[in-house]
Amino acid sequence: MANKLVAHMGLAQSIANRLAARNIRTAKDALSLPEFDLMTLLGVDIKDVKEAVARISEVACPPYQTALSLLEERLMNDTSGSRLPTSLTGLDDALGGGIPFGVLTELVGPSGIGKSQFCLKLSLLAALPASYGGLDGRVIYIDTESKFSSRRMIEIGRNSFPKIFHSEGMAQEMAGRIIVLRQTSLSEITESLQQMKLKLLQHEVKLLVIDSMAALISGEKGSSSSSMSGSHPPKCPFSFLKSIAEFSRIPIVVTNQVRGHNNEEISRYSFLGKDTDRSVEKFETHHVAALGIQWAHAVTIRLIFEAHSGQKFIKVAKSPLSPPLAFPFTVSSSGVTLLSDDGIEMIGQEIGMIRCQGHCILNV
Repeated sequence: MANKLVAHMGLAQSIANRLAARNIRTAKDALSLPEFDLMTLLGVDIKDVKEAVARISEVACPPYQTALSLLEERLMNDTSGSRLPTSLTGLDDALGGGIPFGVLTELVGPSGIGKSQFCLKLSLLAALPASYGGLDGRVIYIDTESKFSSRRMIEIGRNSFPKIFHSEGMAQEMAGRIIVLRQTSLSEITESLQQMKLKLLQHEVKLLVIDSMAALISGEKGSSSSSMSGSHPPKCPFSFLKSIAEFSRIPIVVTNQVRGHNNEEISRYSFLGKDTDRSVEKFETHHVAALGIQWAHAVTIRLIFEAHSGQKFIKVAKSPLSPPLAFPFTVSSSGVTLLSDDGIEMIGQEIGMIRCQGHCILNV
């Protein structure tokens, strides 16, 4: 805001010319000087200076919003299709309608837990006609591990949306809306996204998936264990991906892997809170997200996929709208399915821990 040019602020031309002649070009330059100093520099009346300062302040300062106006704006956005429903009722309710547009959503969990299955279903939902609850758009699916399965995607579609997928030619049409890119380096992805930034809007792309970001970065760094260090996280295009999301106003979903680490690391994630009522058992290692704390703060939504006590769970570990909740799920022929729409509330370190064993690591 401070670097906005005063020449573009609608000032009287005589005032604008005088400011430019004295090298006062930005709002910061103008507002850093007392009004009497400006009057002397510009050689104008104090009334003209006050009017100019008021105009510059009005343009440069962000407008305030009340809590009521923010709520009304959110409700308006929700009704105008600002989310991609997952078709999982409990999860959609917790997220305010589904995966939000314009931000990064992270899916983190061990290999084989169901993250890619979740992404395939989301891709179908983004491509489906609006009359079937979809977004009627295209999808860009960046497959960094060559795991994308068209056959599995069609199977999920036929079992989830039998009316449309059993219609002649519709399966091929839906599959044709999902563009799969198999790229293995950050530079390739960055270059591709820069080239297609405008095309995201022109070609009605409604979803971008990167599966997986952790595999991409580990490959870039030679897959060494040091490249996944929590204290020295690998370089990742956080700001670039966020800018793509904000510019295109589409959901960006990125998958993340897990790694073992000691129990103390979880305490560094400040947004997870502290556990005062429960104690963590002294295990030497547990699983945490492979990408470091910098990435954790870059995402707006974090969904953790974990398994313990013979059951798989999707945990809403980070969301501006939802308390931390866990939903039991299974993976079937129709993709990821919730076993219950009632979320189990979590507290403390339980929120961020990723369990892959057959036991719970927290005691009541």
